[in-house]
Amino acid sequence: CSSLAGIMLLEVFLVLGTVIVYFLLSKKKEETLPFKEGWWGKGQKPDTEEDTTVWPFKVETTEEELSDLFRRLDQARFTEPLENSCFHYGTNSMYLRKVISYWKNQFNWKKQVELLNKYPQFKTKIQGIDIHFVHVKPPHLPEGQSAKPLLMVHGWPGSFYEFYKIIPLLTDPASHGLSDEHIFEVICPSIPGYGFSEAPHKKDFNSVSAASVFYELMLRLGFNEFYAQGGDWGWLICTNLAQIAPNHMKGLHLNLASVTNMGFTHLLSILLGRYLPGLFGFQDEDVRRMFPFWKKGLYRILLESGYAHIQATKPDTVGCGLNDSPVGLAAYILEKFSTWTDLEFRNLEDGGLERKFNLDDLLTNIMIYWVSGCIVSSMRFYKENLQKGIGTQKHERLTVQVPTGIASFPNEVMHTPQAWAQKKYTNIVSFHFMPRGGHFAALEEPELLAEDILQFVGKVEKEQLWRKK
Repeated sequence: CSSLAGIMLLEVFLVLGTVIVYFLLSKKKEETLPFKEGWWGKGQKPDTEEDTTVWPFKVETTEEELSDLFRRLDQARFTEPLENSCFHYGTNSMYLRKVISYWKNQFNWKKQVELLNKYPQFKTKIQGIDIHFVHVKPPHLPEGQSAKPLLMVHGWPGSFYEFYKIIPLLTDPASHGLSDEHIFEVICPSIPGYGFSEAPHKKDFNSVSAASVFYELMLRLGFNEFYAQGGDWGWLICTNLAQIAPNHMKGLHLNLASVTNMGFTHLLSILLGRYLPGLFGFQDEDVRRMFPFWKKGLYRILLESGYAHIQATKPDTVGCGLNDSPVGLAAYILEKFSTWTDLEFRNLEDGGLERKFNLDDLLTNIMIYWVSGCIVSSMRFYKENLQKGIGTQKHERLTVQVPTGIASFPNEVMHTPQAWAQKKYTNIVSFHFMPRGGHFAALEEPELLAEDILQFVGKVEKEQLWRKK
């Protein structure tokens, strides 16, 4: 009997020893995400070296483009909305009629094209496809100061235009009443398959592919060290970029930080966090935004994620209709700008769209999708990222070591508490509950977002946090 006890004790020590050794060894090297060397052009990859030229680009329009658009708008077929349905069934067609009327009679695309061309734009070929980007340098730099390169990445159904209001606040903060201690040189690319970036011609172009392309873009522009900022898909692309090139990214700023790998403590905190917030590191604001979880978490996801299920499975089917009808495209995109800005806007006849945005801005974003014919390729990004299942990708298992700042806006569809984010982003140096605003933060609340980026970079620079590897 004593020998049996001895063997069991030995086994316990062996197991403990193995666990300790495993933890010691697993801590030795932080794993990075491999750079994804793809080729996304048509047909076979040529043997020749890729042309790395960067050439200027301007948005242009033609009379043919406009007359085709107006013909389609004139021939729109509308459906009567249900009485008192507001935006609960999606875009209300009574309000949609108003938008289409404005689009035909008042919206001036030529004027908006001039506005789009206000900032310098370029294209360059990377991994077989043309990448479009906006690149804005500061109008003036104080003596002895250099501009910090900042990559800003949009999401769906947005575009590079989302950043047009925040760019001047970052490249010329002093003129806008902000501290000029840090001044940025801003690079806003269009995700491949969005706007004026060429769509991949091959399957499997996911967020890691996009991060690899943007990494190459930053190096090509001569930026060996840079900051990155994103929300929506920009959150994931910039997160992947931080995992691919942690020694090149000085800081990562996010206005959405979703966690796809849910562990046991996450589940426990969903069950008990409302009653024992301190135990799970929740603050009062976390509890307010998250609970009751079935209503503010589960039910909300089910209610608002139908589009994602379609796009992650059969994007081309619904995409064909949207690419053929500007009215359909507008209805599909406007609904997101309503609900994702504030869920309560579902209770309004006009979806609250003009409370935070103006029709010129909303239609400019829609026109970028329309004239480039990119809605199908933009929707495919969901399938490429989600078709293998949530939690199955290597990047989902890896943490992020790069100094991270998170601006948590109250009307984001899903709230991620710092306690959850911390498990993924192990080096959070600033986490702020923003006073107002939703999903399209850069377009809706440019000042708030700019201030948060500036204070985050200030912290990283002052403490040289990116050097402390």
